[in-house]
Amino acid sequence: MDVHLRDLRYFVAVADELSFTRAAERLYVSQPALSKQIRQLEQAMRATLLRRDPRGVTLTAAGALLLPSARRLLETWDDTARAVLAAEAHDRRVLRLGMQTSIGRNLYPAVLRRFAELKPDWRLTLRLCEWTDPSAGLLDESSDAAFVWLPLPVGLEYRVLLNESRWVALPMDHPLAGRTEIDLADLLDEPFVALPEQAGPMRDFWLATDERQGRPARIGVEVSTPDETFEAIASGLGIHLLAAGNADIYARPGITRRPVRGLSPCQLAVAWRHGDARAQVKAFVSACEDAATLTGTPDPVPG
Repeated sequence: MDVHLRDLRYFVAVADELSFTRAAERLYVSQPALSKQIRQLEQAMRATLLRRDPRGVTLTAAGALLLPSARRLLETWDDTARAVLAAEAHDRRVLRLGMQTSIGRNLYPAVLRRFAELKPDWRLTLRLCEWTDPSAGLLDESSDAAFVWLPLPVGLEYRVLLNESRWVALPMDHPLAGRTEIDLADLLDEPFVALPEQAGPMRDFWLATDERQGRPARIGVEVSTPDETFEAIASGLGIHLLAAGNADIYARPGITRRPVRGLSPCQLAVAWRHGDARAQVKAFVSACEDAATLTGTPDPVPG
């Protein structure tokens, strides 16, 4: 029988948490998707591995037998995959950089220049990731480092590069578009363009969940990419919070941007996997810190 490593990873997460809900949150997948993969694993193994009852989830005898072997298989595969990727990247002198949207601020060109000074034999490759992956490729090891917005999933280390206020992007004909600055209280009942549920805490942050004082966000539409976001706002499907330094990126037909009062700032960081002490990763982090110090953050102009 053929079993996918992903299904084993999902099984181990449920076994650890003894809860499909908590395991889904940990894996940044929806609960129905997690349940589907567990059923597929059970079909492949021809055995019931988990038992649900009103008190929660328990392992069957077959599940308890599989669990330690699944852990060993995943650990062996993860170690091997890391070694292979590190060897390949080192041979090619390539550092893979993940990001989810343009970071603007002239920061990336400055990072490129500084990294070239620190590691002249290395080059960067850029990988754009959807918001369904809040780690920007770090957790599945398709990226070596990433530009990310806090908060982050567990298992990552980071250095904050910028602290910025949060703005809002609205349709050009929105009733609030004529104001020079908008109070958060005036936005709470508006439909929001939301990140997908897989984005986890990052989705909540950009919905201003902590500042809503228990009032649930009204979701107009969910999006997975910046282009989907631009289209949703311009089409009048909702509003969207953004970093002040990204205001120019949202300067699109049909969209206006305004500062918001009553919101905590957002933080842009460079992140890497916990325990990754490779010299090229350390050099990239240093390059990011140096570049952030040199470039600063220009004041955005509402528009």
